[in-house]
Amino acid sequence: MKSKLHTLSGRTKRATQAHDPVTLSEENGLRFLHFGSEWVQGAMRIKKPFELEIEYTRDMMAWEQYIRNPEHIVQLGLGAASLTKYCWKYYPNTRVTAIEINPAVVQCARQFFKLPPDDERLRVIIEDAGSWVSDIHHRNCCDVLQVDLYDAQARGPVYDCVEFYGACRKTLRPGGVITVNVFGNGAGFEESFSAFCEAFEGRCEAMDPVDAGNRILLGFS
Repeated sequence: MKSKLHTLSGRTKRATQAHDPVTLSEENGLRFLHFGSEWVQGAMRIKKPFELEIEYTRDMMAWEQYIRNPEHIVQLGLGAASLTKYCWKYYPNTRVTAIEINPAVVQCARQFFKLPPDDERLRVIIEDAGSWVSDIHHRNCCDVLQVDLYDAQARGPVYDCVEFYGACRKTLRPGGVITVNVFGNGAGFEESFSAFCEAFEGRCEAMDPVDAGNRILLGFS
């Protein structure tokens, strides 16, 4: 998901109002989502549409070690809707909200990746993630926040600064947990983790990187 940071200052990997083109590919029973490049932004096994196919998405569920029955899960960045679908299916008593800036991504997820229509538990909102977390009306609104915001070139998180992570923290209820997808090596990771730790006042940890290089950060409200 690509977007422009309107209400937050600080480092971002990319800032533009244009949306990346949404493209698809298929191979060996897998359907892949791309944003106009060769980089994979999401995947679904066609015969198992509600399972988590990509390794890092399974790490994004690390919050399950700390929270058993969340009342409300929020996903920033819909992509192929893997995490949104999984949470909707396997947490039947939980509300799931996804924030996605690009209407074409939402349409694609529903048409090609089995994302169910909105119902009493599922809601997809077309909005900028930075604006959404900055809205005072969304403070203390969720038990789990999952952040997966990448642009077409997969160069790192679109929003990656203390102000953004601080705003994310404010959306969490007491005892809440955030998981964030970042790259796992080099100076980029160190910058991301430093900003994240500052926002969460050290109440955080980093998981080991997966083979593809992604690394999941956990923060605790």
